Amino acid sequence: MREPIVAVVGATGAVGRTMLRVLEERDFPVGGLRLFASRRSAGKVVATRWGDVVVEELAEADPAGIDLALFSAGGDRSRAHAPRFAEAGAVVIDNSSAFRMDPDVPLVVAGVNDAAIEHRPRGIVANPNCTTMVLLMAVAPLHRAAGLRRMFATSYQAVSGTGRAAIEALHRECELLGSDPEALVEGGWKDPGEGVYRRPIGFNVVPLAGTPGEAGYTDEEWKLVRETRKILDAPDVVVEPTCVRVPTVVGHGIAAAVWFDRPVGVDEAAELIDSADGVELWDDERLPTPLDSAGRDEVLVGRLRATHEPGGIALWVVGDNLRKGAALNAVQLAELVVA
Repeated sequence: MREPIVAVVGATGAVGRTMLRVLEERDFPVGGLRLFASRRSAGKVVATRWGDVVVEELAEADPAGIDLALFSAGGDRSRAHAPRFAEAGAVVIDNSSAFRMDPDVPLVVAGVNDAAIEHRPRGIVANPNCTTMVLLMAVAPLHRAAGLRRMFATSYQAVSGTGRAAIEALHRECELLGSDPEALVEGGWKDPGEGVYRRPIGFNVVPLAGTPGEAGYTDEEWKLVRETRKILDAPDVVVEPTCVRVPTVVGHGIAAAVWFDRPVGVDEAAELIDSADGVELWDDERLPTPLDSAGRDEVLVGRLRATHEPGGIALWVVGDNLRKGAALNAVQLAELVVA
């Protein structure tokens, strides 16, 4: 069988660049590589393991001959272009939210619900939201054993989930606000002005990640609810989410409490999580943090303990939102398609 012709759409962005790096690191079988981006980046030459590749303009692209297309170009571009790549014969793996809740598009976390990828009538496979993905790597082994019934989850999301402008804003605001530490203590600080978020993110926590939506919840919070149900094929699971933006660059953390159809003890939970692929269980001496997760394929789990309400488990999960939360999972899904 010939090696597939692979396209990376959004190739010059943070996730697109990480996708290329992951393809190289995992020795993905690439018979040919095409790179796409907006008009602003078209014409750039990108050095890859498979030679120098000229970036093509997505809007003018002819997708004929492409077997696999990894999209990380934003929801609007995915809605406009992913279907035409699929119609031309490519299997599209899309990192945006554009198709996640489409009943004809599987929503897949590699290592959690791999079999779902086999049914893709539109030729598109959706990558879940990075927060949902990181959390379910830890929760899915427990769900398979005991049936998830209810989950409270609070996310602590890095600014890289918003994009490079947010990373730059964090650096700028930390520099500005940090120039007068006493003002931060005493409340005399000056607002740095219009930023990426509603409130300053430097030395701060913004208790609203995403765009406000129905019933007072943000779109990030609704993703955690709806995507969890679809991925686990558990439409009745109760999910109570709060998504928070914190002043870290990479690595989303989630504190969760989960209850099941039957009681689950700490020892059983530890054994299930520790034996799952792509997950590492750390004790409280190591204490996983977002910095520990940066650049790692594995999701890290710690603070495992019994809930005060009997039968449940509380835990802390961290994972690299650009890597496992986006690029790595997309490549793993491509591996499933090729297999």
